[in-house]
Amino acid sequence: MSPFATSRRHMVRSLALGSALLPGILRQVLADDGMGSIAGGDTLAPRQPQHAARAKRVIFLYMTGGVSHMDSFDPKPRLHADAGKSVDPKNPKSAKYLASLWATGRGGRSGLEATDLFPHIRECADDLCVVRSLHGDHGDHFQATLGVHTGSVTFARPSVGSWVSYGLGSENRNLPSFVVLAPELPYAGTQVYSSDFLPGCHHGTRIVPAAEAVPNLARRAPTDGIQSLELGLLERFNRKHSVARGTDPALEARIRNFETAAGMQREMPEVLDLSRESDATLRLYGLERGSTKGFAWQCLVARRLAERGVRFVELIDVGSHDNWDAHGDMKTHGPLAKNVDRPIAGLLKDLKSRGMLDDTLVVWTTEFGRSPWTDGVYGRGHYNRAYTSWMAGGGVRGGTVYGKTDDLGKEIVENPVHVHDFHATILHLLGFDHERLTFRSGGRDYRLTDVSGNVVTGLLG
Repeated sequence: MSPFATSRRHMVRSLALGSALLPGILRQVLADDGMGSIAGGDTLAPRQPQHAARAKRVIFLYMTGGVSHMDSFDPKPRLHADAGKSVDPKNPKSAKYLASLWATGRGGRSGLEATDLFPHIRECADDLCVVRSLHGDHGDHFQATLGVHTGSVTFARPSVGSWVSYGLGSENRNLPSFVVLAPELPYAGTQVYSSDFLPGCHHGTRIVPAAEAVPNLARRAPTDGIQSLELGLLERFNRKHSVARGTDPALEARIRNFETAAGMQREMPEVLDLSRESDATLRLYGLERGSTKGFAWQCLVARRLAERGVRFVELIDVGSHDNWDAHGDMKTHGPLAKNVDRPIAGLLKDLKSRGMLDDTLVVWTTEFGRSPWTDGVYGRGHYNRAYTSWMAGGGVRGGTVYGKTDDLGKEIVENPVHVHDFHATILHLLGFDHERLTFRSGGRDYRLTDVSGNVVTGLLG
């Protein structure tokens, strides 16, 4: 090749070096055309989905520890009749069937059944699409938590939030495109919101419910003008450093994160300032004015983030201890449900009143269900063979139930939905073919649903 032969990419880098136009030129010219690797380009630029989308954003409600399906959204009267009976009639010492502590009721015009564990959410029954036939690949917390977040129970993979951020880009460059509201970390820790091999700017940004939800939000420079000059100089040096080193995804991600951090100083304080919310709105969520703790605060902040363009907001209720893992006593489900029930119902009602529920997909899930029989005396064990989750808004068929378990909640008898199917359906509602939303890493194309999964058309409205 002639020494004068220069690629377009190299030429643009050479001409733009040191120019005030450098960031804009590089972001446009160095971006690839496809949905594959966008290394070196602006991976946060807003992008059109692959087909017409029903939802523009996701609010993902994650309950840590394994919520019992029979005690929530898949009630089983048969358990009351069989309570105390041995699971294995030939072995009187085997585990015994355990009745639910909560009565069953119907909600909305649809008459959807749910127990008194979630009375407020049950009021929103006509907006819920309840999946009673979900199943996963592992019965341990760590692996099952990874599975419902990343599609893999064995290897580190990008989270569903990171895939959504990567696929859609950002609508608001002053805020992260993927935010996690979590007082504590669940099983599997930060991997539940990791971008892994995707560009680092799609990693979830954690916000902790507290008086200082995000550290260092206050501007250190004495004025906006001085800060803008400082940031402009920093941007120039960062880009010059980046171009001199070729395409480095880690470096590019760091620069993007600096940019987002600067934007957060401008916009995040207003997002977290709930003082202008009306008393009626605070009552809807069950939030005391001035409080910065609890799931009610998380739900209201999630709505404020969603209406400001954040693509994926995950809410994690509690951490890897004192959670829904009710081995000892099912009564522990009571206070945990009380913490989330009214706020979640308030979120659904608030989104609906603002016209946002139509294009906001709300997902409620946990890592697995619990056994129909005892674990100990009054508790239930892990159960990944059948459990329940639900979706609302964003193009799903409200007021419906999909899938069915037997009279004891033990086996799926109709329309099983694997976690990969669940993820494929979420991506479909956002306008993506889950088989085509891929990223090349280590010589192969990866996707959220690994090598399986089907869109569950029965969930679509």
